[in-house]
Amino acid sequence: MKQTAKSYLFIVVVFVVATVIVCVFLPRDRAINLDFEEGKPWKYEQLTSPFSFAVYKSERALQQERAEVLSAQRPYYILETDKGVLAVDSFSKAYSRELHLLIRPVLKQKIARKLSELYDDGIISSSDLNHLQADSIAAIMLIKYNVATPKPVDELLTVQQAYEQMMAIDTTSWGRYTLQNSNLNDYIQPNLRYDVTKSEAARNEALNGISLTSQVIQKDQKIIGAGDMVDEEHYQTLVSYQQELNKRIDERGIQMTLIGQVLLMILFVCAYFLYLFNYRRNYLFERNRLLFLVTQLTVFPVVASWIFNNGGGLMIVPLAMAPVMINIFLDSRTAFITHTIITLIISLIVPDPFIFVLLQLTGGIAAIYSLTELTERIQIFRVALVVAVCYCVVFFGYELITKSTFASFDRRMYIHFLLNGVLLLFTYPLMLLYEKFFRFTSDVTLMELSNFNIKLLRQLSENAPGTFQHSMQVSNLAAAAANKVGASSLLVRTGAMYHDIGKLENPIFFTENQGGTNPHACLPYEQSAKIIISHVTDGLKLAEKHGLPVAIKDFIATHHGLSKAKYFYISYKNEHPNEEVDESLFTYPGPDPHSMETAILMMADAVEAASRSLSEYTEENIGNLVDRVIDGQVAEGRFNNCPVTFKDITDIKAVFKEKLRTMHHTRIRYPELNK
Repeated sequence: MKQTAKSYLFIVVVFVVATVIVCVFLPRDRAINLDFEEGKPWKYEQLTSPFSFAVYKSERALQQERAEVLSAQRPYYILETDKGVLAVDSFSKAYSRELHLLIRPVLKQKIARKLSELYDDGIISSSDLNHLQADSIAAIMLIKYNVATPKPVDELLTVQQAYEQMMAIDTTSWGRYTLQNSNLNDYIQPNLRYDVTKSEAARNEALNGISLTSQVIQKDQKIIGAGDMVDEEHYQTLVSYQQELNKRIDERGIQMTLIGQVLLMILFVCAYFLYLFNYRRNYLFERNRLLFLVTQLTVFPVVASWIFNNGGGLMIVPLAMAPVMINIFLDSRTAFITHTIITLIISLIVPDPFIFVLLQLTGGIAAIYSLTELTERIQIFRVALVVAVCYCVVFFGYELITKSTFASFDRRMYIHFLLNGVLLLFTYPLMLLYEKFFRFTSDVTLMELSNFNIKLLRQLSENAPGTFQHSMQVSNLAAAAANKVGASSLLVRTGAMYHDIGKLENPIFFTENQGGTNPHACLPYEQSAKIIISHVTDGLKLAEKHGLPVAIKDFIATHHGLSKAKYFYISYKNEHPNEEVDESLFTYPGPDPHSMETAILMMADAVEAASRSLSEYTEENIGNLVDRVIDGQVAEGRFNNCPVTFKDITDIKAVFKEKLRTMHHTRIRYPELNK
């Protein structure tokens, strides 16, 4: 009773912790999402504004307005007057040194005056002028002595144009020749410098002056009527209304959201608990299985919440991974129920719960039924492909129903489905991690362990060939019986191959490996029993050394249960009739079988071993043997701790009888050739 109370307490704590973790990570955003689309009728009743709000301009309208403002902007250029002074001064010095021999004083004055005029008007670089023309800017703001005045772009002079004007100050041939030899280009350079600070400030001021709103909707004003077509104006008004509505959600609203999330989480968790309690009670009281299920119930909603809070698409999250792994390790029914609960939890945060639930449930069903059992890694790829295709088909059908044109289809979602399928491929490495952490054994692992080339089985076949043959026979018997009663044939077959590996320590002491000499003949019965019984503990040591999973160790530990080494026990009692026997010396360490598979192995092991003592393999002898052995085990209470019914035992007996008749059939005697 105390143990039961502890178990229930552990279950309650696990579910409470899971609920708290999920509720902590679920977003509190109470965003209200009205379902409307431009070019389609309004689905709801007439909408009247309960408050006044501004209608925001669409992004397209804002971009157009910004482009118009920017095209009208005049960039600022600073006139660097000092460059003109320096140029004239430089020319005067050159005249004093050498140019006076070439240029008359009158021409010199004209040149100096023209240089001053050109620099005073401003000279721009060719690259700057090209940029202005490319941006279709008609005028600039010329800053001269801290005063800005507009100046048309077509009045700006480049260095080349300024030089041409310098060459035109004297129209006589002699004068032009003189000017060409005076290197006037040395004194002409741009003196208009782009003012980044003022230009950007003016640009930002103009952009900031753009109003983000187009109109104001007053309180009690009609927004849209029932069945009205949602045009561009209506659409933008509805978007603005929805934004304003979500802004008005205060702290009280967030608290209400939290309360609602907690209530729904409690409801979902209770529903899940009731399912396990009514249909999978053994999962509740096996801590590794319970923790595994609750981990799935917690991890995926937390991951989905994190992705949602960071602006990612929820359809990228491979939720089908959960039912796939649960189907592999447990069963398909629990896989579907768990996936449904996970989907319902995450639907609390998605903008459109209907399509999300529709996609996830169909995808989960496709994942479960496309993987009945995992025996090859390629099956995971097939599951990922099936799930991705299922998502695409379902969503395509949904868009055909809800969208008016193919152009309005959300193509981005199909990319998310593809990514979901790719991430689903990581089920295999994650499965291996879960297998180690929760001490599960997958079908893939069992298939790998069934390989005869594994070192332990190879040693068994070489060093204890009789035991190896016995294990193979037991494996065939047990697998056939498991198929009959609906147990895991792969598990019991693999367990049967390893159940007697402990005999590797002393193979000669076991009848099937003896070639005629019996080492027990010179040993007391207690010592012989100890050696025989030790193959169970020795087997567990070997299993631990070679890293065999817990499921295989269970077969080693339970294949004799708490039964006795009867040959030596009975022999000892017969020789010491008046002596009290220490039964612990002849009793296997156990425990008794606790599952259908381990029970089948115990029966198959005992029946196969006993069948070797038959002198004649008739149908009657085999039938009596099977009944006697298994009925004896039932009478001893060997199967009290496992879910085996009388019908199961009857079916198992029938399988054993049929298999043993086949295995020990008589062969035809070949005639000899007459000489």
